[in-house]
Amino acid sequence: MQGMTTAPAGPDRPAPGADSDAAGRRVAPRRAELARMIDHTLLRPEATGEEIVNLCADAAKLGVGTVCVAPTHVFLAAASARQAGKDADPSFAVASVVGFPHGTHLTVIKAEEARRAVADGATEIDMVVDIANIMDENWRAIETEITEVRLSVPPHVILKVILETALLPDESIAAACRAAEDGGAEFVKTSTGFSPAGGASLRAVRAMVAAVGGRLGVKASGGIRTAEQALAFVDAGATRLGLSATKDILADVPA
Repeated sequence: MQGMTTAPAGPDRPAPGADSDAAGRRVAPRRAELARMIDHTLLRPEATGEEIVNLCADAAKLGVGTVCVAPTHVFLAAASARQAGKDADPSFAVASVVGFPHGTHLTVIKAEEARRAVADGATEIDMVVDIANIMDENWRAIETEITEVRLSVPPHVILKVILETALLPDESIAAACRAAEDGGAEFVKTSTGFSPAGGASLRAVRAMVAAVGGRLGVKASGGIRTAEQALAFVDAGATRLGLSATKDILADVPA
């Protein structure tokens, strides 16, 4: 299992969560700090190359840590990150999705998707597990597919595991988090944003935080549209946020 760090966000490391004050209470992040926790996301199937270029231009201006795009857009996003960066360092990391959005791809296909995304420039992979295995409480199968994807990419690549938590009770969320940890993931993530059941919830994030105990990062994603919601998820323990309304949200966070 590969643990998360507390270094600033970047292509090879998770983003930090909110700081705490002397009494141990969480302190709401300021705008720049929150921006580094954001995966600025565009996963609509009809998204054009021009929209991806604009997404990346906004990412550089806003100072986000990562953009998250479909596998077909990784090469373009990675090129945009390099162009926006300085001294040959990308301005932001590039994440891509695997087994998206339903998680029903065969494990060998997910592993190959991950390999190809990394070859095209992704340094983070957000994989959807086979949700049916969670519903069946087949934790060994979940761990196995996560392990296969983890082994398909280099160790520096960050692996996030999407659980579609809106479908799950807290006990299943906790068990799935343990399987993700045992499989070598660096993050667990709430949602694809495409499930009719819904997206992120504070209940799910709290259950995930309790299950991983700071050993893994927790990404809240799906339906977060306001600064108030974003900060509430950080307060609940999320260390990453998957957002598409990034610009509007950051505009409402104090600098």
